Amino acid sequence: MSSTSNMHSNAITNNSQSPFVKLKSINFGDCSWTKGFWAEKVKSAGDKMLPYMGDLLCGDIGHGLNNFKIAAGEKEGEHKGFYWHDGDFYKFMEAKMYIYGLTKNESLLKELDEYIAVIGRAQEEDGYIHTHVQITDGVDRFENRKYHEMYNFGHLFISASVHFRITGQRNFLDIAVKMANLLHAYFMPDTKHYQRFGFNQTQIMGLVELYRTTSDKKYLKLAEKFINRRGTFEIKHDSTTIGYPIGDMVQERTPLRESEEAVGHAVLALYYYAGAADVYAETGEKALIDALDKLWENVTGKKMYVTGAVGQAHYGASTSLDMIEEGFIDAYMMPNMTAYNETCANLCNAMFSSRMMSIHAESRYADIIELVLYNSGLSGIGIDGEDYFYSNPLRMVNNSRNYDSHADVTESPVRQPYLECFCCPPNLVRTICKSSGWAYNLSENGVAVVLFGANNLDTTMLDGSTLKLSQDTEYPWKGLVKITVDACKDSAFDIKVRIPKWAVGSTLKVNGEATGVDLMPGTFATINRIWKAGDTIVLDMPMEATLIEGHNRIEEVRNQVAVKRGPIVYCIETPDLPKGTSILDVYLNGNTPLEVLHKPEFLGGVTTVNVELLLRKDKNGDMYQTVTKPNFEPFKTQLVPYFAWSNRGQAEMTVFIPVIWEI
Repeated sequence: MSSTSNMHSNAITNNSQSPFVKLKSINFGDCSWTKGFWAEKVKSAGDKMLPYMGDLLCGDIGHGLNNFKIAAGEKEGEHKGFYWHDGDFYKFMEAKMYIYGLTKNESLLKELDEYIAVIGRAQEEDGYIHTHVQITDGVDRFENRKYHEMYNFGHLFISASVHFRITGQRNFLDIAVKMANLLHAYFMPDTKHYQRFGFNQTQIMGLVELYRTTSDKKYLKLAEKFINRRGTFEIKHDSTTIGYPIGDMVQERTPLRESEEAVGHAVLALYYYAGAADVYAETGEKALIDALDKLWENVTGKKMYVTGAVGQAHYGASTSLDMIEEGFIDAYMMPNMTAYNETCANLCNAMFSSRMMSIHAESRYADIIELVLYNSGLSGIGIDGEDYFYSNPLRMVNNSRNYDSHADVTESPVRQPYLECFCCPPNLVRTICKSSGWAYNLSENGVAVVLFGANNLDTTMLDGSTLKLSQDTEYPWKGLVKITVDACKDSAFDIKVRIPKWAVGSTLKVNGEATGVDLMPGTFATINRIWKAGDTIVLDMPMEATLIEGHNRIEEVRNQVAVKRGPIVYCIETPDLPKGTSILDVYLNGNTPLEVLHKPEFLGGVTTVNVELLLRKDKNGDMYQTVTKPNFEPFKTQLVPYFAWSNRGQAEMTVFIPVIWEI
């Protein structure tokens, strides 16, 4: 392990020594948001989101900490929450670690130490820790994969690795290592019973991260073995699958290296693909990356919504006719009202893309990260930071969904203060808290600017030299980004600036002069020169609002358009329609100017788009009726960012609107 590599070993995803990664992660804390959009979100996470979530998970509502106390024999009671609730508590802890890493607030570290102590006391002598199995009578270890042991272990390994990197303490890492050693003892041998075990394959990511933290290669070997086994056995129901779909639902019909289509539960699939990308980063196996390239193209090119959301259906079938839940169905089959788009799945889409960007050093993957962060990820939480969406449809019509079909109201028309299935809220909050760690990456002789937002970067380059940058921008509301070099080495190096795919017509200047670098949307523009303190880079991206149409095979949006400005997708809500009007009664005047107006006091401070809509007055409500020349009444109104919908009470909403080009 070289001393240079050691300088970058405290990243969220520690790929500092990964031989097949071209863009390396910065240490967490090297970049911090200073003002504007993400600074405000991270502050809200520390001040509101996490304290509120802590009240839930450490009390009698969320019951997450109570489960560990019961398993430790310190409290009476039964396990509450779903089987995977331990993993959700680990994600909550991870979010707190990031805020501690940014603020060095000792009270957060004290709280984390208290949680870790309880978890440690709950852990069994041989290392096993899974509260549902430990607390529930008549349930044995690894008895049924629907208990999500692998999911919980994966988040334990990730959270413990992050905790060690940020705090330098081993108390949590030792718990994870003990569990990982037990997992290795069970699953490394080729025992028949465990050949197809595991429902949500999060342990693959976790094991690789544990390998990166400890340098113990057996964890990498076990991660690889989980991939090698998947899809290599006869698919049939047995005692470990009762109560759950099988086959494509859990990505077990086709070995990963032969896969060309994303199938099944979207969260399971994308955690699996992200884990496989982590394994590739260490092994460089061509068959793995070839499959992952095809899967990424399939997800983002044929099964992703305009908001970056994925997982088209709550219930459905794969192309192999396996029953699936909460996941991928056929290409271009993109329902709007019934779109499931679980918040976790959307965030996993960004996680997978982040890994692919690091491997290939291509900015098109960052376009997906950004799309998710500003749209289908952030829509999962209200602007108050205290209520949540599980699913994120592109259209909501009153009484169009069975809101009572799930006790945890995963398809609710309004955000909820608590979801019994609590996987999404801590996943989103930890993503917000770690967002500054995604802002930059390090290249062989330079730095890549991945996300825009006012921030300071104080890091070391891969050769050990100091690099300090500051970024000043009002992004995403304005497209002007100024990057100042505050300190750097005295020899030439690269600064790679991402040109988003939507940013056609951008300009890039250094110290007021054109760089001469070819600006191709969807790529990094690389500026190589001898930099000095005080040098400035100015990226100016046109921010016109534009109309977006879907592929002609997406039947749901034929003759409809969405409005997008920069990275932000917009929608229309009923609070902005005439009283009593449904979103199904309105059309967009295709010739309307799209007028932009920033409203600092509205919905937490957003930019709206003013448009002319057309209200159709002559529909009678019949299922079918004779066509006559429509009678339209025009009116002016505003569109709001999709992430900010449902913050003004229960409302109908749609992203795609039928368009009329001539009246």
